[in-house]
Amino acid sequence: MSLPVKVMRDGRLEKRSSGLLQLWKKKRCVLTEDGLRLQSCRGGGGDGDAPGSAWSSKAKELRFERMVTVDCVEYKRGLVYFTVVMATGKEIDFRCPQDGTAWNAEIALALVRYKNLQAIQTGRNRHLSSAHLGSTGEDVEL
Repeated sequence: MSLPVKVMRDGRLEKRSSGLLQLWKKKRCVLTEDGLRLQSCRGGGGDGDAPGSAWSSKAKELRFERMVTVDCVEYKRGLVYFTVVMATGKEIDFRCPQDGTAWNAEIALALVRYKNLQAIQTGRNRHLSSAHLGSTGEDVEL
């Protein structure tokens, strides 16, 4: 995401690690028009949103072009658990507090919006290329 993009939501999520213990790790998440950017919280403990805690500069991006769906929504003990499924088949588990608008809903809506815009652009490109091909004079009677 080299060009400035519109930030739709910025906050904290917990991501389940892919290691043997599958621990929940706090991440700062920035939802944009292009995808989800995840940053680790370094040190400080606490809730990760405190002014004293530092966010790492290294960010991992989950781009919508590689994302398939947001799945497996479960509500348990005040938390929402959900899974982001990537085109490679990789599943990434997240959880967030249930209060307010849940992250899973916002990510799913942003993904649908992105896919719809891509479909519209593909349709326009097809229409323009077929209109261009039709105007070459090939269909004119001789």
